[in-house]
Amino acid sequence: MENKGKTNKELLVKGIKTMGIALVLMFIGPSLVYVALSNKEKPLFIPLIIISIILCFLAIYFSFKGLQKIMDSIFKSS
Repeated sequence: MENKGKTNKELLVKGIKTMGIALVLMFIGPSLVYVALSNKEKPLFIPLIIISIILCFLAIYFSFKGLQKIMDSIFKSS
């Protein structure tokens, strides 16, 4: 318990990197959804919409994991 009241810097950096990944996915996912929905007659419509929706869900997942890591680095005492 020597680290009480201090921030775990390594875990904080990991959390910030995870939030950076989430930020990139937050722009790529909706952009691909827009591109896919504006070209419905193209043959790659279905694969592109599936990939873009997966990227949107990954953005949400990485956001939660990044916030969890940041909160653990600040408030976890062990």
